[in-house]
Amino acid sequence: MVSKEVLLNRFNEHTGTPRGGQRNNRDAARRPAFRQSHKARLAALALTVTALLLGVAVSSAVDTIPPARIQDLRVVTSGSFPAWVAPSLVRIGPSDAAGTLTEMELYAARGESESFQVIVRAPAGGLTNVRVSASNLTGPGASVIAARNLSLFREHYVYLAQASPDWRGTNRPSGVPGWFPDGLIPSVDPDTGAPLSGAQLTAFPFALEAGKNQPVWIDVKVPRGTLAGRYTGIVDVTANEGTAQVSVALTVWGFDLPVQPKLKSSFPYSASVGIASYKELLRNRLMPTGVSTSDERALIDSLGLNAASTGPWSGADIGTCTMSAAPSVSTFQQLAARHQPGLLLYDYSADEIGRCATQLAPTIKAWARNMHQAGINNLITMTPKRILFDDGSGTGRSAVDIWVMLPVTYDEVPDSVAYVLSKGDMAWSYNCLVQDSYSPKWEIDFSPLDFRIQPGFINQSLGLTGLLYWRIDVWTSDPWNNVNYAEGSGVYPGEAKLVYPGTQVGIPGVAPSIRLKWLRDGADDFDYIQILKDQGQGDFALGVARTVGQDWHTWTRDPVALENARRQLGQKIHTILNP
Repeated sequence: MVSKEVLLNRFNEHTGTPRGGQRNNRDAARRPAFRQSHKARLAALALTVTALLLGVAVSSAVDTIPPARIQDLRVVTSGSFPAWVAPSLVRIGPSDAAGTLTEMELYAARGESESFQVIVRAPAGGLTNVRVSASNLTGPGASVIAARNLSLFREHYVYLAQASPDWRGTNRPSGVPGWFPDGLIPSVDPDTGAPLSGAQLTAFPFALEAGKNQPVWIDVKVPRGTLAGRYTGIVDVTANEGTAQVSVALTVWGFDLPVQPKLKSSFPYSASVGIASYKELLRNRLMPTGVSTSDERALIDSLGLNAASTGPWSGADIGTCTMSAAPSVSTFQQLAARHQPGLLLYDYSADEIGRCATQLAPTIKAWARNMHQAGINNLITMTPKRILFDDGSGTGRSAVDIWVMLPVTYDEVPDSVAYVLSKGDMAWSYNCLVQDSYSPKWEIDFSPLDFRIQPGFINQSLGLTGLLYWRIDVWTSDPWNNVNYAEGSGVYPGEAKLVYPGTQVGIPGVAPSIRLKWLRDGADDFDYIQILKDQGQGDFALGVARTVGQDWHTWTRDPVALENARRQLGQKIHTILNP
């Protein structure tokens, strides 16, 4: 794993700037797959650090990505106190040393959100009445990305006293005990744009103790129709004690992400919630379950809803090897008819029933035959089982259409997964707890890469087209401060908590976590690869993807390598679509 200190200091070292468990552990002896000789690592570093931290200067046509001059990013802006920028995949602790990077270089497609962080550090005496604001981004000719497209959040720290279970393999939790930034306190209402104030937690203004850091997360949303080219702007920090300023440069590529993400997903709330909560997931390119059918059309058109769960539930799960009788064809047809066209319809009919497959096979097949006649897909969290490769209808269709697997269960049957994919079934990945020693984990005390790498790069490399999580809002009585989830003898910080309740920050619905943003970016990575596949460039796209996310064992822990891969994909798409 590459630490934030190593990542940020790579820039300094190369520019002369001074430093300012449920399953048996079958993989404990495995070592990280991304080893290189010292010489090769230096060569790779020269390329990837230039791409990520030095940035580029491009023409308004965005034809090439030449190296930037050092001074493009090393102009130190005068300020009354330290303020600097950091990439989205770097966690900033409350007492970390101040950084030196004062301009952030971003790349994004139209319709995409790309993020960075502005960090404020209080000098002796502290800071009071601190506010952060962003300017318009100005680009080619008279092109402008209005400041309203830059969403600012104050990062909220949570204290973790106990770490996630540690299998002592190649992917381990770290940093505990300690403070982790996770919840995002919005500065404006995400629907109306109205400034927020007066709630229990507010983004601005804030006070800061001497020697402490406060990171501010900034989402830059590129409107559709934006002219390709390079845009620049300023982020101002003001306080009673003075001011500071940093800058941002955004290169907009000449292509659009699809309104509906190509990655399918299922992220359920614990209970029925309002449309504001559904919108928050959709703004982050993930699909909620339980959306009111009357809201579907608007959410498809505006926020890209691409899938819907029809129900019903069969009652079968990991602890229950019984299943209710199959609903009739007409029942499934009525359920399907409620939904808008253009959605993947599925019934999450059973959960983790692999051990019951033989016993339940006749009933599973009956469910599948009836829902298939209504245009509904049968989704079950289990590995492919031969007994379910035919639903008994005579069509050869499987009784399970969407096989959803943990990394560790996928690794038990890769040949079976390949077979069902070859016959037209879908396979998705999901995440839950800490169930092996090597694959990505979604607990807070694992690295940012754990969240980013699974949805896009690994899923695409393995032919997996969807992503599932079991819950996103299993909150404690103090949800903004106690993020633990306990199961058995283990504690899992952040498990089933990808959003925070909106009440404490003055909004309806929910507020996002930083982890949700990393998953969003992973969904966008999936789109980049899929766009290239659709353009006949699948070999190139998968070749790049597999350099950073080949499979559940072989994936990079280096944010610089991942960003370099993303930029290769984006530039390739731009070149193809803008000959």
